[in-house]
Amino acid sequence: MIERLVDKSRSEPAREGTADALARCIRPIEREEFLRTYWERQPLLAAHAGADGFEDLLSAEDIERLICSDGLRFPAFRLVKAGERLRPADYTEDIPWRPSGFTGAIDTERVLDEFERGATVVLQALHLNWAPVARFCRDLETSLGHPVQANAYFTPRASQGLPVHHDTHDVFVLQVAGEKRWLVYDPALELPLKHQRYSAELGEPGNVVLETTLGPGDTLYLPRGWLHQAVTSGTDSLHLTIGVSPYTWMDALRAALEACANEVEFRRSVPDHAALPDRLLGELRARLEPVEVKRRKRVRFLETRRPILDGQLTQLRALDGLSLQTRVERRRTVIAHLGTGSASARLTFAGKELVFPARVATELEFVATTAEPFCPSDVPGALDDDGRLILIRRLVREGFLMLSQPVEPGASPSRTDGGAAT
Repeated sequence: MIERLVDKSRSEPAREGTADALARCIRPIEREEFLRTYWERQPLLAAHAGADGFEDLLSAEDIERLICSDGLRFPAFRLVKAGERLRPADYTEDIPWRPSGFTGAIDTERVLDEFERGATVVLQALHLNWAPVARFCRDLETSLGHPVQANAYFTPRASQGLPVHHDTHDVFVLQVAGEKRWLVYDPALELPLKHQRYSAELGEPGNVVLETTLGPGDTLYLPRGWLHQAVTSGTDSLHLTIGVSPYTWMDALRAALEACANEVEFRRSVPDHAALPDRLLGELRARLEPVEVKRRKRVRFLETRRPILDGQLTQLRALDGLSLQTRVERRRTVIAHLGTGSASARLTFAGKELVFPARVATELEFVATTAEPFCPSDVPGALDDDGRLILIRRLVREGFLMLSQPVEPGASPSRTDGGAAT
């Protein structure tokens, strides 16, 4: 099988004058220097990396609107306070409704009361439920090739949300509003796995290796395992914590071993002498060839990405006006893998796999790799005009493509002269 990795997916353009997501986190450091010197190795403090700030992602006004609208439900939010255990039942309520009630609804008055007494409001999984942050995370995933998640921490003045701890994923801290003082210590456990959370048994924090106060537009990168704590000063603080969960060699080895499950020799019982046969090591080694490791990493990544479908209802309605001259483009939040063989072509993205006849591989490669808007008439290959429209229509419905200027049915669709898209 010929494998084509479609790595050049595009992300939602940043505002005019700003850079892509990774650059906004680390500038003036370049990507290559960051990966070589800091990634998984040491913290990076980037003062004013977000030169234009981060309020386009989530602002203090957005936080207040969400808290006071009574629309939040646990676990989309929670409260934390260093030294205290706040239970969800202390600040949520169940609202009766038919046929089924709303559980874990925010009790705004109690949340505001806890906030006044020093509790931090945490908005969780914003990469799933807040479009600007979701697009930012997808852009960062495109740059790093690993899953990305996001929480927001809104901490009142002179307060601390969490005690000393380490994260089991790499973290980019983006300070949005106010100030927060950070203390960073050497790791007690280098590069911990998901289940290896910090506890006192790992050792008390040592000397402070970094002490800094983050202000709006400042960023801090912490590799997983680096102990830290943060406290506010005289102002309320809002920051985004962007977590990156890397695909490790433990993941690669597990996946390779799972791929051996169809080999009967791996399913035999271990004899008393417990000597591992060389042939089994050879089989495992064959599944750890770089091309195989890269393929499994990529497929697992794509299978777990959720779609970001801004404006999809409008897109579906506008399909009635699709013509050979309608401009379409790949969604900027799509990351995809195109695999072609003698029998089929498979397009994997957003947690799903679309299977097509092998004869449309040329058409699929064009739509999957073309960076600029194009028209169905521009698509090369053996399909006739009706076939091209059927293909484009399906890819719009699946969320892979979008009409560049969707027009509601009944309106006159935008048309071009049918030449190459620019």
